[in-house]
Amino acid sequence: IFSLRRQQLRPCSLRGGGGCSRLDTPRARRRSHTEGDAIRAAPPAELDDIPLGERKTVTDFCYLLDKSKQLFNGLRDLPQYGHKQWQSYFGRTFDVYTKLWKFQQQHRQVLDTRYGLKRWQIGEVASKIGQLYYHYYLRTSETSYLNEAFSFYSAIRQRSYYFQVNKEDRPELVVKKLRYYARYIVVCLLLNKMDLVKVLVKELSEEIEDYTQRFNTEDQLEWNLVLQEVAAFVEADPVVVLNDNNSVVVTSNRLLEGSVPPLEQGMVVGQLVLADALIIGNCNNQVKFSELTIDMFRMLQALEREPVNLATQTSKQGTLEPIEKPAKRENPHKYLLYKPTFSQLFTFLSASFKELPANSVLLVYLSATGVFPTGHTDYEGPYDFGGVLTNTNRDLFCFFLIRFLPDMFYLFPFTRKPLFVIVDSTNSTAFKNFTNLFGQPLVCLLSPTVYPKSVQDQSQRGSLFTLFLYSPLLAFSSVCGLNSLRRGLWEQAQEFLSKVYHDIGQMITRSRTIDQAFLQFFGDEFLRLLLIRFVFCSAALRLHKLFRESRSFPESYPELPKQDTVESSVLQKHILELAAMLDVQSLFWDDSLEAY
Repeated sequence: IFSLRRQQLRPCSLRGGGGCSRLDTPRARRRSHTEGDAIRAAPPAELDDIPLGERKTVTDFCYLLDKSKQLFNGLRDLPQYGHKQWQSYFGRTFDVYTKLWKFQQQHRQVLDTRYGLKRWQIGEVASKIGQLYYHYYLRTSETSYLNEAFSFYSAIRQRSYYFQVNKEDRPELVVKKLRYYARYIVVCLLLNKMDLVKVLVKELSEEIEDYTQRFNTEDQLEWNLVLQEVAAFVEADPVVVLNDNNSVVVTSNRLLEGSVPPLEQGMVVGQLVLADALIIGNCNNQVKFSELTIDMFRMLQALEREPVNLATQTSKQGTLEPIEKPAKRENPHKYLLYKPTFSQLFTFLSASFKELPANSVLLVYLSATGVFPTGHTDYEGPYDFGGVLTNTNRDLFCFFLIRFLPDMFYLFPFTRKPLFVIVDSTNSTAFKNFTNLFGQPLVCLLSPTVYPKSVQDQSQRGSLFTLFLYSPLLAFSSVCGLNSLRRGLWEQAQEFLSKVYHDIGQMITRSRTIDQAFLQFFGDEFLRLLLIRFVFCSAALRLHKLFRESRSFPESYPELPKQDTVESSVLQKHILELAAMLDVQSLFWDDSLEAY
């Protein structure tokens, strides 16, 4: 039986942070505080008939069980924003679950005979521990805790803790099993374990079919929707990489060691560090699973480093090897906000801004449907440019605010500290009209507002602009109509792109006319890579024959010097070389000058 590592169960000793998006399963928002209480929390009356020592064992177990449930339910009442309010509570919860897990291991025989402890009940405790690790990953953005969640979820399946549930005539227990599968799938998606995801989806489908046949349930359609969502999520990538035997190669797009072009010696750039990121998703009809759209999923990974160990591996049956805890905080802290109201968005912005450390950057990523002004013919101020939509279902007044006050208006107060904004929307150009009132570094990367019809048809599977920021080669192949690439060609193209990135980095830092705001952010590896990918995206779309309108090109605030960057002859030559490598050169202007 695996055990918890105490050195990893002291979250208060880490520099953590932030809110947690409720990436959960059907009816998660309607769960009562008593959900998960199927394990008996009170000793049976017949304890008077057993020896004192064994009676104390059962009583102690019931106390730990009841305490663990109280603390776990209390996690829902913690603020989802801020860096410090929740740490001590998480620490107490981890400690109690550590004691509970070790206690049931040490006294399994007594609990089996005197308490009637069943395997699915052990699985329920392990599942709660997996949830704790997962939500701690959301709070800290450190993938080591995501790995720990995977370890517990994986062990539950390997040891068939929930196997006997289907033999009991209790639908609520089957629902627990289904929710466990859904949570396990989310963790596997975040770790890019797509092969395992497909196996889990098949198992979940069989479990749902058995559940709906045995019980007269009202949530059959809801669970079928879960299956449809995860299937669409897995198939969202427009291009697949294939081995020689036509098996799919799973690629990761987290930041790899050495994948970011280094700064030139003596180059003076800002020392700012990306500390916090708000990732906001509110696109209509976009592929999603749980409360994570495909655009949010991609941007989340673009702001994380590739973990050294993708998962705790099983070395032998019944034993899991420990993973190394990161010596320092590797990733910026992230808030994941799925369809927030305006008031929620403003609350999270305020909390993150307030606790932003010195010499740090706040990144705001907006993937949302555009809102355009109506009723005005003359320019009366920035609000005439509209903005993007927040959630209108729960707060109609928020729709009024977001419709008639521009997004840059509510971002103005937060420009008193370094701010990096990415807007992927049909009205992203509303953010071109920023005014930097406080003189702090401020950059906005803005998506195209109009795409060719062939690209629009794929918008449900995620935005092309975000895809470029996540994986430029994936986006480049997609816009060229490629459905698959051989592994050797993929690796050759990635190696070529590394050289292109290096040249783009030099273009940015050597330009004499570039706004200093870009250089202020260039010292941070995540922001440097995003800026380089943005320039590559802009240059590639300008050369592509399908992209003819100026609205089909990304823009930025402040504006980049085009001749030094996105229209550089050196970069254009690189793009044509990449197109030739992929045998799609006919889709690009061979002599780019005739395109303008």
